[in-house]
Amino acid sequence: MVTNDTKEKDKKVIVIDPGHGGFDPGKVGVNEVLEKDINLKISLLLKDVLESEGYEVILTRKEDCGLYASTDSNKKRADMQKRVEIINSSNAVLAVSIHQNSFEQESSKGAQVFYHQESEKGKVLGETLQETIKSVIADGNHRVAKANDSYYMLRKTQCPLVIVECGFLSNQAEAKLLTEDEYQKKMAGAIRDGIKKYLEQNA
Repeated sequence: MVTNDTKEKDKKVIVIDPGHGGFDPGKVGVNEVLEKDINLKISLLLKDVLESEGYEVILTRKEDCGLYASTDSNKKRADMQKRVEIINSSNAVLAVSIHQNSFEQESSKGAQVFYHQESEKGKVLGETLQETIKSVIADGNHRVAKANDSYYMLRKTQCPLVIVECGFLSNQAEAKLLTEDEYQKKMAGAIRDGIKKYLEQNA
């Protein structure tokens, strides 16, 4: 007999990390939009669609705040350490950190996923998400998932973690799209699809 308690215990835990927050705005778009706000909106939408699929979702932040104390001398470092602590204590099967990109050339556009170069599971997760985002968004994006060994969170988390750069705030058209509710929902749905596909194939 499967009880509700058993179902709860069987739920896979996923951590979503909306990048930046509080004093740290992240990138500032050509349209003056702040990365931290878009990160949070997409993360909240992603939480909703993942929970509707039966996953347990933990957010590292639920509002515009940083994960540091007012007394911390290095707030950025304290913030990153707290995010890693939340992920590593969650028993998560995977974590996704939501960010936005920026580049000096305005023509740069398209979502890109980063994973730790020594994580085989991270590589599979990153490549799966990259492909589902490209398929759902269908904007002619030719970017591929990219290995990285320098990002703090990629190095310090115990479960597979990927960083999803949803688009370029330095690109006029993409920055506008990233502020639109429907596009944010589409992006959240694409990330959900990738997570589902990864977990179905890598249970």
